Amino acid sequence: MPEQRKVYQEILLEINRIIKEDGLKPGDKLPSERELSERLQVGRSSVREALRALELLGLITTRRGEGTFIQHYRHNQLINLIGAYILKDYKTRNDLVEMRKILEIDAVRLACKRARDKHFAEMERIILQGEERIRQGQVPTEEDYLFHRAICRSSRNSVLHRMWVPLVEYSKAIRESSLAREGRAEEGFKEHRAILEAIRAGNEEEAVRRMAHHLENSILYPR
Repeated sequence: MPEQRKVYQEILLEINRIIKEDGLKPGDKLPSERELSERLQVGRSSVREALRALELLGLITTRRGEGTFIQHYRHNQLINLIGAYILKDYKTRNDLVEMRKILEIDAVRLACKRARDKHFAEMERIILQGEERIRQGQVPTEEDYLFHRAICRSSRNSVLHRMWVPLVEYSKAIRESSLAREGRAEEGFKEHRAILEAIRAGNEEEAVRRMAHHLENSILYPR
């Protein structure tokens, strides 16, 4: 059994390597079972088991007559399920809040030094989209996520960004509740704009102050 488990894990890792080598993205089609079997030099039954596990995890989807396609991890309900278990623990919940604050404030510091016009344009576009959603009476949860992600990306620190993503993904349901509070979305996007202007001006002290204020107002997790 340990040996079987090892082979199985190796196939999963090798499939991930092929995805990277072939430059495949969410929505792209994976090589067929036969091709994977030939490239990995393993039996098709082993490849089939690995693909079945990836499908159960929601990382790929199979369409009859078309093939197997990569799913975006953000559409994976497993993340919400894991998050629900993580957030049951009071200390863990608060540790997540603390860690997100650390990452986002450091991201703002770096963004003040490293952000370029393309980053400012992206943040501006996201804010405008969020404001439009608010005018339509909708909760701009996605735009809120994208704005904070844009700041992390503008830090141009890939490790910081990779650490930030799961922290925010696990708390999706709670972020939605926070933004749905009366008047919070409007106020939150005003704060987004103020953060953007401070970053654009390269005013690190002001940008950090505004981000800290925004995160406090967001009340990410109930006490």
